[in-house]
Amino acid sequence: MTDHSFRFGAVAGQAPDGAAWAGLARRAESLGYSTLLVPDTLGTFSPFTAAAAAAAVTTTLRVGTFVVSVPYRTPEAVAWETATLHTLTGGRFELGLGAGRPDAERDAAALGVRFGTPSQRIERLSRTIDAVKDVRVLVAAAGTRLLRLAARKADTVTLGVPPTYTEDQVAAKLDELYELAGDRFGELEIGLNLVAAAAEPPSWLRNRFGPIDATSTGLLTGTPAEMADTLLRRRDKLGISYVSLNAQFMDDFAPVVERLTGT
Repeated sequence: MTDHSFRFGAVAGQAPDGAAWAGLARRAESLGYSTLLVPDTLGTFSPFTAAAAAAAVTTTLRVGTFVVSVPYRTPEAVAWETATLHTLTGGRFELGLGAGRPDAERDAAALGVRFGTPSQRIERLSRTIDAVKDVRVLVAAAGTRLLRLAARKADTVTLGVPPTYTEDQVAAKLDELYELAGDRFGELEIGLNLVAAAAEPPSWLRNRFGPIDATSTGLLTGTPAEMADTLLRRRDKLGISYVSLNAQFMDDFAPVVERLTGT
């Protein structure tokens, strides 16, 4: 279904101090991850600053936002930050954008900015993409209006769906994206985030996400070979080639990264 090779990103937004953050970035690079991705929440580091710090202590690791909540900043401010990081990282920065997760309205209020209606946020996201130059742009999308925008303007589309979604539910979203993108669909890199990847599901997953099990696309379990086979099958069936992962599981998942990177 896709000619895109696998890429893997580790998602992290906290560390006890600068040394620990630098160590996490170097560890991600040494394990073969393509990107270190930083969320945009008031409970995590400022994403542009954290990405810059990670890039400064690595040489090949790409860094990115996962994802910038567009209500927090004007398109011009995002373009300014992006241009700076593109230059200072030697082109290793990737911009991820979203219209705002469910908790983002509370963060926007704390920041003293207007969250806006869904239509206003999508329009701002579109203007932000237009303002940015020379970097890969990832858009997190699930609803039809965001999928339509991503189909027209994104380089990577990561599905912003609950981790409990089954493959059939994900396939329905990708069918919609296919119809919206038309001839451009083959150019799009398709991403999906894993909240956990381990031999056995962590006990805290159900408390946080509800009924999540082996049928859920946000959870990957089994041996490295079994997890790799699942991802290969999903790429063949769904076109998903960019897999991001909660950095808590970065070491457990490293054998899968080694098996599949570049294939």
